[in-house]
Amino acid sequence: MTPSAFERLSQRLLREAGFTKVEVRGKSGDGGIDGVGVLRVNLVSFQVYFQCKKWKGSVGGKEIRDFRGAMQGRADKGLFITTGHFTSQASDEATRDGATAIDLIDGDRLCDLLKENRLGVTTEMIERVAIDAQWFEAI
Repeated sequence: MTPSAFERLSQRLLREAGFTKVEVRGKSGDGGIDGVGVLRVNLVSFQVYFQCKKWKGSVGGKEIRDFRGAMQGRADKGLFITTGHFTSQASDEATRDGATAIDLIDGDRLCDLLKENRLGVTTEMIERVAIDAQWFEAI
């Protein structure tokens, strides 16, 4: 999957999760913002900027700080989505006191969300029964 396809997948996931007006802005020179959406909770709406990283490795604190700087004064909340994982420094930075909160979705959580929303993923439960012949012989 190309990085732009990953951004479109994130857009679709956010729409399925209840976001409205979700736009992908990611392209060269996007200023560190891949997209924006609006999340309505009861009577209140929040503008949420999101950043997508299609990485195998870990996202560190620097990437979270860079994203926060890009969204400074422009959004109520941030969402960072990666196919990889977040370092403990990234997690600490995302929840730093006095800074705009950034929620983190790593590759494992992303897979769970794709399953929950049935986006390109189907699940099948299979029950396998094995007979323990020795147990029955011992009766």
